Amino acid sequence: MNREELMDLFSEKIRELLARLPVYYEEVQEIRLRAEKPLLIRYGTREYFVTEDGKLSEEESEGFLVDKKELMETMEYIANYSMYAYEEELKQGYLTVRGGHRIGVAGKIIMDGNRISSVRYISFVNVRLSHERKGCADQIMPYVFENGELCHCMIISPPGCGKTTLLRDLIRQVSNGSAWCEGQTVGVVDERSEIGGSYLGVPQNDLGIRTDVLDCCPKAAGMMMLIRSMSPRVIAVDEIGDYEDIRAIEAVLNCGCRILATVHGNSIEDIEKKPLLKRFLTEKIFQRYVLLGNRDAVGSLKGIFDERGTRLC
Repeated sequence: MNREELMDLFSEKIRELLARLPVYYEEVQEIRLRAEKPLLIRYGTREYFVTEDGKLSEEESEGFLVDKKELMETMEYIANYSMYAYEEELKQGYLTVRGGHRIGVAGKIIMDGNRISSVRYISFVNVRLSHERKGCADQIMPYVFENGELCHCMIISPPGCGKTTLLRDLIRQVSNGSAWCEGQTVGVVDERSEIGGSYLGVPQNDLGIRTDVLDCCPKAAGMMMLIRSMSPRVIAVDEIGDYEDIRAIEAVLNCGCRILATVHGNSIEDIEKKPLLKRFLTEKIFQRYVLLGNRDAVGSLKGIFDERGTRLC
């Protein structure tokens, strides 16, 4: 992570406070700014207030209050003084900046009929830091291959427990090739710009030498576009869940592609309770389920299971 590049996103005052913090930025998950509220940082698995003298505190009263001026100055830095240039992205509630960091925003929504026209009076900003952890998929690689073939794999975890980070490294290793497989062409549908963290169309995260990325594209439409245009052997998507996603995954399977996907959940039982996803379990479509948690640390591996529910690890 380029620490200086990250600091340049914030107003001068907030930048000064963050620069003093006694933290390892590879463990920082989020930095939250809310108008007239204390500056918050999620570090590891815990949340802290940032104090006036650049320290961490669990006491709300000690937190530095972010005023509207600091917020607006931060948004100007984020958008390179051209909010208009990012207007289309902001309609989605976020934008992606150099380094792959994702900036979530909230404020007054301006509607045009049933469509969001723009976001005005931005008063809430969430900077989600992009983390590359090359090698974090090493622990699962022996289990997601069978007879030399990549298995259809679903990564399950609660929010903020590293499923996208794990998926990213799995994509990289499959794309580049490893002790477990030769390099394969991978197509990534990156609907929220979180996997590749693309900036001006170029992924800021390393997804491997044989990977093609559709950035800011709806998952269902993107999977079909990749099949028609890029001839992938593997397709990867993040956070599946709606009916269109399920139909597209079925089409991917019928085309002979391997699928790597993530979904929110605390357990396989959680997936069974979701009608759209339960079918994957009953029909044994996914061959591997990788379960993550945060009991010991963010991204802790809780277990790997096969299509029958047998624990492999």
